[in-house]
Amino acid sequence: MNVIPISASAGITGFESPAAEYSQLPIDLDELLIEHPSATFIGRACGESMQGVGIFDGDLLIVDRHIQVENQDVIVANYNGEFVCKLLDTQRRLLLSANEKMQPVPILESDTFTIEGVVIRSIRCHRPSYLLSA
Repeated sequence: MNVIPISASAGITGFESPAAEYSQLPIDLDELLIEHPSATFIGRACGESMQGVGIFDGDLLIVDRHIQVENQDVIVANYNGEFVCKLLDTQRRLLLSANEKMQPVPILESDTFTIEGVVIRSIRCHRPSYLLSA
């Protein structure tokens, strides 16, 4: 991938010439975004509950099943038959939203709860893609 180095700031007034020097990255996007290919899947965020950590409705989530879950990780879980993306409070056994309008959800012994993986990256598409519209 060729990258044109453009230093951005709050008041962007222009861009460097495309003819300016560029550098070649030694990796591709798969290598950059996915650490454990055989244990990784991509999902789509739905709703407003994770906006406080920068995950918005429609964002793509790169979820790694290989990574050990830690307290306050953003996870994808199956909670009583529904896939959810939440912050996990391992100490208090709570699913937390990153939106103050939503209450914590306790994980009870009677609940069906399985962690599907840790969200390691999120991607926001600024234009629709025919690949994602299906």
